[in-house]
Amino acid sequence: MGLLSRKATCNTHGQDSSYFLGWEEYEKNPYDEIKNPDGIIQMGLAENQLSFDLIESWLEKNPDAANFQRQGQSIFRELALFQDYHGLPSFKNAMADFMSENRGNRVSFDPNKLVLTAGATPANETLMFCLANPGEAFLLPTPYYPGFDRDLKWRTGVEIVPIQCTSSNGFRITKSALEEAYEQAQKLNLKVKGVLITNPSNPLGTTTTRSELNHLLDFVSRKNIHLISDEIYSGTVFNSPGFISVMEVLKEKKLENTDVFKRVHIVYSLSKDLGLPGFRVGVIYSNDDIVVATATKMSSFGLISSQTQYLLSALLSDKNFTKNYLKENQIRLKNRHKKLVSGLEAAGIECLKSNAGLFCWVDMRHLLTSNTFEAEIELWKKIVYDVKLNISPGSSCHCNEPGWFRVCFANMSEDTLKVALNRLKMFVDGPSSTTRSQSEHQRLKSLRKMKVSNWVFRLSFHDREPEER
Repeated sequence: MGLLSRKATCNTHGQDSSYFLGWEEYEKNPYDEIKNPDGIIQMGLAENQLSFDLIESWLEKNPDAANFQRQGQSIFRELALFQDYHGLPSFKNAMADFMSENRGNRVSFDPNKLVLTAGATPANETLMFCLANPGEAFLLPTPYYPGFDRDLKWRTGVEIVPIQCTSSNGFRITKSALEEAYEQAQKLNLKVKGVLITNPSNPLGTTTTRSELNHLLDFVSRKNIHLISDEIYSGTVFNSPGFISVMEVLKEKKLENTDVFKRVHIVYSLSKDLGLPGFRVGVIYSNDDIVVATATKMSSFGLISSQTQYLLSALLSDKNFTKNYLKENQIRLKNRHKKLVSGLEAAGIECLKSNAGLFCWVDMRHLLTSNTFEAEIELWKKIVYDVKLNISPGSSCHCNEPGWFRVCFANMSEDTLKVALNRLKMFVDGPSSTTRSQSEHQRLKSLRKMKVSNWVFRLSFHDREPEER
């Protein structure tokens, strides 16, 4: 082991989270309607598979884009040799226009302030490298996306301090919660460099309110720190209230030429709104010229292929397509969300009221044997191994109340969703209504006792090796 770096041998990636362990169990026994009808159904993956047919139809009608041609002539050589990490101008222009359209054209985006990255993961990590030093901290409202423990911390050395939000007000961000998190960081001798939010929220599926955005801007202004708004779900808002970007609030407050304007940064991606995670398309938008210049240099470690940029520049430049796609995709998400919520209600399970995203924040507190995170993990084990549904426990999202789960609904067919909901209802109704094989019970019983990871309960700072603090 001495031949390897501390990074290679330490355990700070977060792979031991139940969020990732559920994926591993699914991959061992994936559900298939024909080949493996008793397998695990993946409800822990926030993918949008509801509108692929719209994109496929566009590709059939626009063969030049898919075949790397311009007016019938091949541009393969041109794309194959393109290496400018600033990106194709046509793609950056199309992306800036699409981001504006996604926000009702209430704000505009300057293509020169866009930095292209291979997805939102490197976009967030790059911003950490630009805005904070190892051992400094960002505040994140809980519950938050479990992958942030990897994306923001693992390679950068940046720490996460939770802003504790509770179900009493629908997990909204409050002034007092912001101040308490800041004070907690100070007690730990951590210098706070900023706040990062997801809007719409992952895992809550709710949009950030205008009041919350005002609180956040006032807070970062007073503390002289940064605000990152991860808006990768902005096009998934399917119900009122509508989506409000932090850029809109900056404009409304007439902060364009102020210092705080330079300290607000946006992350966006096409992985959720267009359902293209495999294309690896993300962007950073910043009003700080130094951040843009530095992030652009760093983007050479994770570029978007020129072929992908060319194809998507053509797709996003087709305004008829983008307008129809956004509208139809939101209709489909709304319908699918309704089916999940009604199916859960039939099983006696409620959700946090939500209006966006590819998931619901599901309340299973009444199914716990005790009000503890250990009981939450035991329930999660039963749902994974007995019911054979992979969902994400709230503890993996750093929720401070046991019994909440994130359940995804857009990464499967409607028939598969019906199977999943039927399984869950049979489980809730009781053992007499559920057929469980002896082997499944034995496997659950013989599972290694998976204690809730320390990182669920403690600040990430204490989980690092001493040399990495």
